[in-house]
Amino acid sequence: MSYGLNIKPAGGLDFVSLGALVHRLDPGIIPFRKATECRIHVSGGEFNCAANLADCFRMNTGVATARVEYPIGDLIAERVKAMGVKPFYKVFKHDGVRGPNHATVYSDQGCGVRAPVVFYNRSNEAGGLLKPGDFNWAEIFGQGTRWFHSGGIFAALSETTGELIIEGMKAAKAAGAITSFDLNFRQKLWDIWGGQDKALSVMKRIVERVDVLVGNEEDLQKGLGLKGPDVHAKNKLDSSVFVGMMDEVVKNFPKVKVVATTLREVHSTNRHSWGAVAWMDGKTYSSPTCELDVYDRIGGGDGFASGLFYGMMTGATPEECVKLGWAHGALLTTFPGDTTMATVEQVKAFAKGGSARVQR
Repeated sequence: MSYGLNIKPAGGLDFVSLGALVHRLDPGIIPFRKATECRIHVSGGEFNCAANLADCFRMNTGVATARVEYPIGDLIAERVKAMGVKPFYKVFKHDGVRGPNHATVYSDQGCGVRAPVVFYNRSNEAGGLLKPGDFNWAEIFGQGTRWFHSGGIFAALSETTGELIIEGMKAAKAAGAITSFDLNFRQKLWDIWGGQDKALSVMKRIVERVDVLVGNEEDLQKGLGLKGPDVHAKNKLDSSVFVGMMDEVVKNFPKVKVVATTLREVHSTNRHSWGAVAWMDGKTYSSPTCELDVYDRIGGGDGFASGLFYGMMTGATPEECVKLGWAHGALLTTFPGDTTMATVEQVKAFAKGGSARVQR
């Protein structure tokens, strides 16, 4: 399958992502104001995709990112290695007091009617210091990289990160790699240094170079300034508004061949209805809907993107690609942490209609 794209059949690296590495402190269902202990999860929207593709889908992946020489940086690097991702680091030295740092994400899981809470400390973040010229793209893409990915969270970190993404996209295109981008629009991050106008100017320049776009109708409207159709979704699982925006996407960004998103109806913190939809080379494909018993929802969207990309890189049909993403995203919400603990066999079984019966 081509999906309107020329995906290289093989390469030294199947997938490389560009983004910041963070660590997430997770006290479980206890809110931080009452917490006495936390788990530490290593994350980053862009890194998560590389980690999922390596660990679950057994692909050769890499990440271009910042690494700080201090114990938190060591912890993060150990997890990158454990997930099987090849790092391309720009190394920063910590001054022992102020940083630069790896950002901290604080999140409690919530429970039932109590929603999860997420807040950050991104002060003096090393990832935000990354700029054009920091990576040797000829070395990275010279290995025959098939796919290059980044995202809107990294683009929002500073004046220089969006320019670095554009530099990477240009180099990836010149090397014959597919380019993908997860819009992941975060108003809080953009408001710190430029707001909506800055977001639109940066994101539009990035997406002009993108083949595969991940994002829902809100991302498309706020992150790219696209107008939505004059229809209203009946519920969160209704893809009509998303599908209705594809003409706008094609008109403004003619190089984009695939747009995909998850569909989620939140009944309570631990009970979601879950689906996915993708527009691929002019046609729309939808997943089934399933009921999720959610353990930890963080990373589900990256889990979907990873499964979708895997399907495309292995030549699955468009329907199979959407189902692989949907199945992996669903499974990812049953594990603690932001990255996968599923196996590719579990994903394929669930995508084909598997159940939660005991495997004996």
